[in-house]
Formats: sequence, C-alpha cells, structure tokens
Amino acid sequence: MSSDQRFFDFLKDRIGLDVASVGPAIIERAVRQRTTASQALTADEYWHTLQGSRDEQQALIEAVIVPETWFFRYPESFATLAKLAVRRLADINNMRALRILSLPCSTGEEPYSIAMALLDAGLKPHQFKVEGMDVSPLSVEKAKRALYTRNSFRGQDIAFRERHFSAEEDGYRLSERVLEQVRLQVGNLLDPALLANEPAYDFVFCRNLLIYFDQPTQQQVFEVLKRLTHVDGVLFIGPAEGSLLGRFGMRSIGIPQSFAFSRQSAPEPEPLPTFVPTPLPVRQPVRSVTPPPVRSRPFAAVVPLPNTVKTASPDAASLLANIAALANEGKSAEARAACESYLRSHEPVAQVFYWLGLLSDVAGRVLEAQGFYRKALYLEPQHPDALMHLAALLQSQGDTAGAKRLQDRAARSERAADSERKR
Repeated sequence: MSSDQRFFDFLKDRIGLDVASVGPAIIERAVRQRTTASQALTADEYWHTLQGSRDEQQALIEAVIVPETWFFRYPESFATLAKLAVRRLADINNMRALRILSLPCSTGEEPYSIAMALLDAGLKPHQFKVEGMDVSPLSVEKAKRALYTRNSFRGQDIAFRERHFSAEEDGYRLSERVLEQVRLQVGNLLDPALLANEPAYDFVFCRNLLIYFDQPTQQQVFEVLKRLTHVDGVLFIGPAEGSLLGRFGMRSIGIPQSFAFSRQSAPEPEPLPTFVPTPLPVRQPVRSVTPPPVRSRPFAAVVPLPNTVKTASPDAASLLANIAALANEGKSAEARAACESYLRSHEPVAQVFYWLGLLSDVAGRVLEAQGFYRKALYLEPQHPDALMHLAALLQSQGDTAGAKRLQDRAARSERAADSERKR
C-alpha cells in the first residue's frame, strides 16, 4: 500500500470521501500542507502523527473540506422553500412548528438563509425551527459566531443584509432574531444512528455531498437522508445530484432551478427525442474550449460567482490551454497527466474536470466519466459541455428523465447566453 493510499483510506473511513470524486491531487496537496504544518519530515512520520492525534485527524479533514459557501446560494431553492412552507403549515393545520435540517451546514450561510427566507415570507418564529449540522467543528464554531465578511454576500440582490445584519468593524453581525431560529451542532452523515431519536424533518437541505461518495456510500447516505425526511417532505440537493436521486426513486417536484425532490409519485416524463451523442474517438480532435477563470475550491456545500470570479494566473491559464491542446490532438494520456498536474498546483476549476470526464468517456470508463462531469457541474452548474455529455451518458443507461433535466438546463443556459450576447 502506498503512503498516499493510507490517507485516501483514512478519509474514506472518516468522512466517506471517494478519492475518485475529487482526484488524488487535491488530497495529496492537503496531506503536504499538513505534513509541513506538523513539522513531519516524511509521509511515514506524518502518518504516525496522524494516527496518534485526534486534533491532527480533524486538521487534515479541515484541509480537504475547505468550505466555500455564501448566503442564498441557489436563490430559487429558498423561494421554493418559502412557498412550500406556507403550504405545509396549512396542510398540518399549524399544529406544530416546521422542522428544517441543513447538512452539511458549513459555516452557517445555508441554515441562516433558510431562517431569513422563512421570516421574510411572513412565518412567525414559533412556526419553524432550523437545525444545522456539519462534520467540521471549526465550521460550526464559525457559524455560531455569526460574523460574516463581504465574501458571504454575493449576487445581485443583497437587500436581506440590511434587514438581518448590522455592520461592525470586522464584518456583518447576524441579528438575534435569525440566530434564535437556528440550532447548530457537529455530526457525521455517515453515522447510521444520526438524529435517530428526532422526528422526521419537513425539509432537508443536503447539497453537493453525494457526488463525493462512491455508489455504496451514496446508498448508505441516502438511506439516512430518507429516514430524516418526512414521507411528505422535500429534499433539496445540488445541481449535479438530480440523476442520483432519480436512481434512488425520488422525483423532482418540477420547479426549475429549485433542485427539490420528493418521494411523491410524479407523472411519467414525456419521451425524449432521439439523442445520439457525437462519437468522441481518441484520435479525433474535440471542440476547443476557451479556459475559464479559476473558481473557488470545492467541497462543502454552486452557481458561477458573478461578482467574485477569480482571474486565472498566467501559469494556470497556460496549463489549461495546454490541457485543451493535448486533448484536441488526441493525446489522452498526456492530457490526463496535465489535468492531474494542474490539480496538484492550483485550485480546481470546472474545465479540468470536464476534460477528465471527456477523457474517461472516450476510454469507455462510463462511471468515472459521470463522476468527473458531475464534479464539473458542482463548480459550474451551467457548464454546457458537461451538461450535454452527462445527459448523453444518462440516456445511454436508460435514465431518460435525468437526461432530459440536464438537456433542459443546457437549453436554458444557451438561451441565457444568447440573450447576454445580444445586449
């Protein structure tokens, strides 16, 4: 067993992370960072330190799952939640408070957004309670402090900041009115007894987590989520996870961009038009794609960041251009090696995972390709090529509903791009 494999297995056992979902380079980089920070001289020495220190074990996990989130990420999800909450209260005749769960809750932006959305929709404090949970104690502690910088306020509409925050020297302090609606705690979704004694939740937010697990772990986690979600409840997931829930028998509630699913039966989807993906032989050039700007590091709790997009460094841009050139020349092994090299030295970007998906697709490694395409969509939910190639794979596997959802998203993205170009 290689030294790297030991660390991969450790993260798999502790937090269920499938190394294939993020690529080994990201984990290797985190191990190097912690090896240096702990003043270990070799991988074996650091492994020995890791085994003997709970604090170091948590530090390595923290290094891998650096949170990247902000308030009202996926705005349509929160608008949908507000409408469904009003309806749900009517269905239960206001006999009890609604129960909402957010996990992983990261540094608190999601559970606090849930509370703000419901308060703004007119719900009274006694009508709902929100629980947030995360595997990271550091993230939970930061969430409890409830002091946020400008990085947590993104997008065009941040009027909620005036309603629910007060400006301080170090940032923006969340109001007590919102804080009182949310309870935060540390917890691991891989624990089958998680919240075992708690009643089911009316709404559960678990976004961009399933894509990091292998199939057996996805099934294990889904069983926990199913137990936690009321039979009449709604589960909100990430943009790249819809096909996974479809495989587990969940159905979209039909509101675009809400990424909301239920166990209720839904009408059968209309038959898809014949969709034959363009063959992608190894030695034939594929369409060249201009490298995108570098985006923030993934893994916690996804739309592009309109006001905070980072510009790729010249080195990063040249590496991306080299990957595209190698792939277009049919040099699959070299292109894959260039992708791994990029991930070892730079923060992940959607285009790198798209190329890895395409290279796996061409090589016939379907499940691996799906994983990489989903990772690209985690970073850039409207990545057109990843959407269409993943749709093609799903259709080839008989998942016509999942394929249609992705094709519809690609079409909406293209219409939005056309509209933007005409301005």
